[in-house]
Formats: sequence, structure tokens, C-alpha cells
Amino acid sequence: MSIEQWWPKLAPATRDWLIENNGGAVPAEMVAEITRAGGVVDSEAWWSGEYRAGDFYFSDEGVDWIEAVGNGEVPEPR
Repeated sequence: MSIEQWWPKLAPATRDWLIENNGGAVPAEMVAEITRAGGVVDSEAWWSGEYRAGDFYFSDEGVDWIEAVGNGEVPEPR
């Protein structure tokens, strides 16, 4: 599932945290929430990055998408 589909299903506090901490490690409880919303973080999806030292990070494209949303922009669907 693409980020455009699962992003609105996240709690507002989670979306706010992801915007404010964009590019950083995503806490395990937020990874679980993303998964429950339909995002598969260990997939080949363009937004899914990698695990480093047990922490999940969005891809560069995912970080850019979140930054655009945080800036009030509407990113092009992928």
C-alpha cells in the first residue's frame, strides 16, 4: 500500500511526530501503527527505507514526501 493510502489512517499525533522528526529513526510503536494502517515497512515500496541497528528509516523519497506534507503541500501520487 502506498503512503498516500495509509498516512491518513495514522493518529494525528503520529503524523505530527513523523513530520517533526522526519529523517530520523521511527519508534517501534509507530512502525506497528504504520503496519496496522496498511503500510508494509519491509517491502519494496518506494517510501520504505531500511532497518539500521534495529531502527526503521524511511527512504529518501519517503522523507521528501513527509517533508512536503509537513510544508502543507500535496505531493503527486506515486
